[in-house]
Amino acid sequence: MGGIVMESSLSYALYLGCMIANEEYAYEMSAREVMRELGVELVDLEGESCCGSPIRSLNTKLWLYLAARNLSLAEKTGLDVLCLCSGCFESLLEAKHFLDSERGLKNWVNRALALEGLEYTGKCEVKHLVQVLHDDLGVEVLRKRVKRELKGLKLVSHPGCHLLRPSRVLRADDPEDPRKLDELIKASGADVIDYPEKLDCCGAGLLLMKPEGTLSFAGAKLKSLAARGVDGLVTVCPACHLVFDKRQGAISRQMGIERIPVIYYPQLLGLAFGIEPEKLGIHLNSSPVEKILSRI
Repeated sequence: MGGIVMESSLSYALYLGCMIANEEYAYEMSAREVMRELGVELVDLEGESCCGSPIRSLNTKLWLYLAARNLSLAEKTGLDVLCLCSGCFESLLEAKHFLDSERGLKNWVNRALALEGLEYTGKCEVKHLVQVLHDDLGVEVLRKRVKRELKGLKLVSHPGCHLLRPSRVLRADDPEDPRKLDELIKASGADVIDYPEKLDCCGAGLLLMKPEGTLSFAGAKLKSLAARGVDGLVTVCPACHLVFDKRQGAISRQMGIERIPVIYYPQLLGLAFGIEPEKLGIHLNSSPVEKILSRI
């Protein structure tokens, strides 16, 4: 389904995962609004479950089963999978890599799936929102839909770990010098500022076991950005967003840094498209996104 199109007739099986469906509602709201504006059909994946990532280190086969189950549900729609969550994207794509490479694993998982009348064949592709917008639709298509250019905004991107690594499997962008999200931000008319900490982890992986470590990881990045005077940080992962947005108050109190707006990319694009902020879930953001709204 690759290639850039001028007028969209694209359809995808939307996989939300756990975090977006249960906590990060703004990501789903804004993605649906933006895709509707672009004419992209999103087919809800009926019966979807967890991607399996949280239990991967405890039970590899159960992780593979859960991932394969979701992929087999997508295969029934005849569509490629669109992931909003970078962690789910990595989990499903890595599972697909192993299942497609090891016939024994594929046979095992299909015996388990047969109990639900499902079968994994490996026919569908797994794509992240960044790939769909940048590679399938194309930056120019987005730019032509912009009704309100976000000129004068100085923004930075946080591509996050799970969109880029392991690079031998994911291949969503250059793992050492990712540019796709930057180019998507520029389509809105905003300026993108490069910075040395761009590839640094948000620390979400430590949130349950060592939350002070999360605050330290994210705080170091936010402190650097605040010192640079940027107008906002753009995210494409619910875990990263949760840390930088919802935990920013605690980080600010602990480190004494000025708070900055954190916004999902489809929220930003939706504003440039002229979509009402409420429809994009802007009111659900915890960081001071009103600073961005006041500039447009």
